[in-house]
Amino acid sequence: MRKKLLLSASCLLLAGFAQADTYSLKSPNSRIQVDLTNNGNGLSYTVSLDGKQFISESSLGLIINELPIGKNELQFVGKEEKSVKDSFTLVAGRTKTVADNYNTSTFKFTAKDERKLNLNLVIRAYNEGVAIRYQLPSQSGLTQFTIQNELTRFGFAADYTCFGLNLGKFANSHEGEFDPIKSSAIREHNLYDNPLVCKTGVGQTTFALAESDVRDYPGSWFTGRGDGANGVDVRLTPRFDSRPDGLEKASVRATLSAAGFKTPWRVIMVGDTPGKLTESSLIAALGEPTQMKDTSWIKPGKTAWDWWNDNQVAIPKPGMNTDTYKAYIDFAATLGLQYILIDEGWHQGSTVTSKPGSDLLKPAAAMDIPAIISYAKSKNVGVWVWLQWQQLDWQMEEALAAYEKWGIKGIKVDFMDRSDQEMVDYFHKLLTMTAKYHIMVDLHGAYPPNGLLRTYPHYLTQEGVMGAEYNKWSGRITATHNVTLPFTRMVLGPIDYTPGGFRHTTPAEFPSLRRNTLPYVKTTRGQAVAMYVVYDSPLQMLADSPITYSKTDGVWPKPQSDWQDGLEFIKDVPTTWDETRILQGDIGEYIVSARRKGNDWYLGAMTNESGRTVTIPLNFLSKGNYSAQVWQDGKTISTLDKSETTQTSADTLTLTLAPSGGGVAVFKKK
Repeated sequence: MRKKLLLSASCLLLAGFAQADTYSLKSPNSRIQVDLTNNGNGLSYTVSLDGKQFISESSLGLIINELPIGKNELQFVGKEEKSVKDSFTLVAGRTKTVADNYNTSTFKFTAKDERKLNLNLVIRAYNEGVAIRYQLPSQSGLTQFTIQNELTRFGFAADYTCFGLNLGKFANSHEGEFDPIKSSAIREHNLYDNPLVCKTGVGQTTFALAESDVRDYPGSWFTGRGDGANGVDVRLTPRFDSRPDGLEKASVRATLSAAGFKTPWRVIMVGDTPGKLTESSLIAALGEPTQMKDTSWIKPGKTAWDWWNDNQVAIPKPGMNTDTYKAYIDFAATLGLQYILIDEGWHQGSTVTSKPGSDLLKPAAAMDIPAIISYAKSKNVGVWVWLQWQQLDWQMEEALAAYEKWGIKGIKVDFMDRSDQEMVDYFHKLLTMTAKYHIMVDLHGAYPPNGLLRTYPHYLTQEGVMGAEYNKWSGRITATHNVTLPFTRMVLGPIDYTPGGFRHTTPAEFPSLRRNTLPYVKTTRGQAVAMYVVYDSPLQMLADSPITYSKTDGVWPKPQSDWQDGLEFIKDVPTTWDETRILQGDIGEYIVSARRKGNDWYLGAMTNESGRTVTIPLNFLSKGNYSAQVWQDGKTISTLDKSETTQTSADTLTLTLAPSGGGVAVFKKK
């Protein structure tokens, strides 16, 4: 009798569990746990770190053809589990080898409404965070469909301090400040860009919300929940059309193929410090593996650039003409730069708008492109050119095929300024076509990185960041902004901030000196050189003019004795790395980065408007003696103090950073 009662009690418990099933998934190191619940109200999940929940109960699901799936009752029909321990190599980036280690589960459900739609939920748990995506397997009764929105939420277990870029509109260049805000103050009408970075208040633990592997789908935003609860919802970018408001209601139009349909990854990056997010390559790891067999033609490097300094070179009539770019080539060749970049205006009909009548194969009258490319080749310098995105779209394959024959190495494509499904499709079309013709790519006016680095290794860098160009027309580029970017926007991927401004002034004097030609920056020379270590960009700019980089007027080449302080460091610093470590720092305060290339280490430190002294343990070095060259802020805002020492991993390095300043060091194994 006792055994029968126990059996009956067990059956009741199992019946209750079936009505509110909970499934758990842990990261390989068991620190992160995801709990998925399926009950009469649909799907929800929580995420914990070291047993403490930081993502509270949050809904999951999609609105398909105007009806929700996941919000209502679902029938669980099966689960697939596996563990992956792998790695892959990045052609260019913050690290050479990326560990791709995770535990994953695919949960299979069927809706209990009349549609009986099948929905799979895929969850991956990494040591660096969590990724979730929806899959619609091939099924009868569903071919062409629309997804109006996701029901994906990120509930917050506390009122976190977050750092976000609230752009407030769907059409934009994704450029602005990542301002601090309490998570409870994020409103339903806000549109926060990827990533949204939040501190949990437990030690220095920080997480970032982001997305990866966006294809056949629009980009996303974060809005306040609207129900008074703390957290954010995912909101998809509507399609643009010719209507007066420029927006359609339906966000995603899709066709269900035999392989099914999958949404992008919704990502929660987690780190014990803000810098751990900056070190992470999780967004790249979640991108589709590249299909390229030959990547030998992809050459990261540094480039001289005309637009920021307004074509200022030491010739009688500088401008958009052949002699100007030969002068840039001479400058690049002297420093051993790999490239020059010719910006807007070089071809017939070139504009920043989608204006008809352009011809990307006909250079402007004053631009002898064959002569420029030939001269550059003789100096071992490659040429990149700027293009407006839609003008390129009208002639894409014809132009790219011609550029490969001309010997153009890369293109900077600009003013996309959208993240709707059509623009996402354009990015994939562009990157597929440029790979075919061996043309590298720099994306400007672009939505934030979302894993393309792994899929298309010839995509070297991109904007979608408020960078140095804003010094030309505003005072928004502050030292605080500069040391916020590495912990926010840069956690997703490379940033074409375009550093290299060598005309320095103080924040107080900057308003009276702001100008378009040969502009000023309100940070020090120490911060200017530190950007080349701190900022990720496998194609890195020297934004200022050859005039500014020398102590005297005249044409290049020039002897090193005539170079401005710090130029010799910029000449030699790599643009892509074998390893990255963030040694110290905090969002909007300061950062100390260490990067390894081969056996050599490069260190960069930047601070906000508060000067500070940082003491850095050198335990990242391997055993043995290193020769160390150190450049740090000098007696004036435009000078550096240089010193040389011998260091070991048992030593420390002390840098004195001026307000809005910085410093760098190079450690070479003896």
